[in-house]
Amino acid sequence: MKEIKNMASRLELFFDQWLIEKMEKLNFKLHNPQPEEVVIEFNKDWEGSTCYYLTVFKDGEIFRMYYRGSDFDIKTESSPHESFTCYAESVDGINWTKPELNLYQFNGSKKNNIIWQGVGTHNFTPFIDTNPSVKPEERYKAVGSGMLKNKPVLFAFVSKDGINWKQWKEEPIITKGAFDSQNLAFYDNLRKKYFEYHRDFIIDEKDKKYRAIMISTSEDFENWTDPEFIDFEDSPLEHLYTNGVMPYYRAPHIFIGFPKRFVEERKKGDHPYGGVSDVVFMVSRDGKLWKRYNEAFIRPGLQPERWINRNNALAWGMIETSSKLNPNQKEISLYSIEAYYIPGTRLRRFTIRLDGFVSVNAKGDTGYFVTHPIVFDGDRLIVNYSTSAAGLVKIEVMDMEGKLIEPYTAELYGDSTEQVVEWKTGQDLSKIKGKPVRLKFTMKDADLYSIRFK
Repeated sequence: MKEIKNMASRLELFFDQWLIEKMEKLNFKLHNPQPEEVVIEFNKDWEGSTCYYLTVFKDGEIFRMYYRGSDFDIKTESSPHESFTCYAESVDGINWTKPELNLYQFNGSKKNNIIWQGVGTHNFTPFIDTNPSVKPEERYKAVGSGMLKNKPVLFAFVSKDGINWKQWKEEPIITKGAFDSQNLAFYDNLRKKYFEYHRDFIIDEKDKKYRAIMISTSEDFENWTDPEFIDFEDSPLEHLYTNGVMPYYRAPHIFIGFPKRFVEERKKGDHPYGGVSDVVFMVSRDGKLWKRYNEAFIRPGLQPERWINRNNALAWGMIETSSKLNPNQKEISLYSIEAYYIPGTRLRRFTIRLDGFVSVNAKGDTGYFVTHPIVFDGDRLIVNYSTSAAGLVKIEVMDMEGKLIEPYTAELYGDSTEQVVEWKTGQDLSKIKGKPVRLKFTMKDADLYSIRFK
């Protein structure tokens, strides 16, 4: 008996074959975000050329950003000041301010945006704890690395307001790993547990060491499973400097990640430090087994400073912003470091359409795919798609044997992130709700990003 996929009313993205039983003359296409404006320059005295490991998230009516404030003098190979954790905020995701918080002194003044100093500042990474049983004074949590008995460990921090922080406990929460990158944690409301991802090193059969990603989970944020390396379906070992893992906010049953890929043997230009980086994209349905797209999600591009060691890393997190092309249209903003190691280090915004990471793509020839048998809730089908002027997306609802169910056929052209499908007799699908059906998509010069029933 064929497996029936229950879509319910979830948004399903076309990252993988989960929905697809048969596909002809189509392929999965990775899309690239577009560079926008510089949103922050790290030009304060307590910041500098090595500001890094950023975190962004929406909190009520504002967007919060956390980052390492640090500097490094290449000539002397020393830091002119210690590292701090700094804070910025925004109401639109484009214009960011650095508030004077009056918490920590720098050069005799508290007029700065420093929110933490000491253990963990190298990679202090906060999140909002959405566990229903979280204590109000611990609603904001963070993880950051430190040393214990000359061994790297991961400590936890808590806050009631996201500004005033304290170390949660003297003991670390996790001790197995290198932790020398951006480690992160979050509460998963669907799976009702905490996930944590950090860096360690894995050795291949030729004794070559690679930067790699480990996962650990916890029911209570205190007792964690023994960390283990995540698995990839069909990708080679490469240096993954960060991980950027998060549940995709529009479809939280799916994990996505944006590791910074580090190619240590390459060197571009005359900068003293070698190694170049880009960003790749990966996706998982359980957080442990991942599909990684091996081409770059963000290339260094035409700016020479983005070809310098350690550039291009994405901030952890993404937020919805209004499109400049169409203010009524929402899109996703991501934030990437550039000019690292150069005075004037800055943060550039990148944008991509909602659900627009990967699509089922049709080129000039017509192709099609058929889904596994599915059942759904709701009475309308909504698609996120794009075609050329001559392209098309034709949709047919079929029974288990592949016979068309009248009158459920429609043909679309255009571009929309939320198009309600009009069948021959209107939008209503309530007569077949809860019954196993298949969907057939015939496409030409088009992309299909996601679908959902609503």
